[in-house]
Amino acid sequence: MSATTCPKMKFKQRVGDWAEKLGADVTSVSVRPMSNKWASYSTTGRLTFDASLLTLRKELQDYVIVHELLHAHAPNHGKLWKSLMRAHLGEYERLEAGLRRVASRARLASAKPR
Repeated sequence: MSATTCPKMKFKQRVGDWAEKLGADVTSVSVRPMSNKWASYSTTGRLTFDASLLTLRKELQDYVIVHELLHAHAPNHGKLWKSLMRAHLGEYERLEAGLRRVASRARLASAKPR
């Protein structure tokens, strides 16, 4: 399967494109099931993304990608991180809310009936 048809490869390419644009050092990118969060970024440049991101709209994927990559420049979610998010994604809070809605629906869908 070519990189243009494989969702995982396309996603990883977008991560690379964003990393270059944001000046973030990335040593590896993995996509796998994660149970408690959408993604993580290590100080060594290792990125891990939840596989369910591949089913979301591109703008929500980009929110998670940029969110994690900006931790290369701002380790917490303080003023610097927020201003960088706004500079690169505009009204990022709208995307953040959309991602919370998706997560809430997923939790409801996976809840076992009593």
